Amino acid sequence: MIEVKRTTSDNADFKRLTNLFDAYLVEIDGDEKDFFAQYNQIYIKNVIVLYENDYALGCGAFKGYENEVAELKRMFVLPESRGKGIASKIVDSLESWMKEEGFSKCILETSRYLEPAVALYKKLGFTIIPNYGPYKNVSSSICMQKMLTS
Repeated sequence: MIEVKRTTSDNADFKRLTNLFDAYLVEIDGDEKDFFAQYNQIYIKNVIVLYENDYALGCGAFKGYENEVAELKRMFVLPESRGKGIASKIVDSLESWMKEEGFSKCILETSRYLEPAVALYKKLGFTIIPNYGPYKNVSSSICMQKMLTS
């Protein structure tokens, strides 16, 4: 049975999963890893960890970006758990929480090299937008958005 746990970035399982994610991103981002690290090593109060039999399979988080816009952060699913709908469940759970918090739009940044992630976000209703904020001139980034409806 899959359990969805709301927590914060202080959660030990979230830290473990995001450390694995960061190690994976070093391979993807290469020389840009330090640039991205500054936006990932932050305290986040809205974190979800998905468990199966008390074992953390994946995580995701969001933070307020501006006004009614939330930014999706730190999405990661263990490689052996991919393809089982875990990422979709994380995004769905985060979107519900965003709506509870009064957000009407979700934005995100991901690497253009993470093609499965880009495909998943498109499948979940996200559309590509011009790169925002710190990602404006980062050619390896793809930014996306989704309007949150009730």
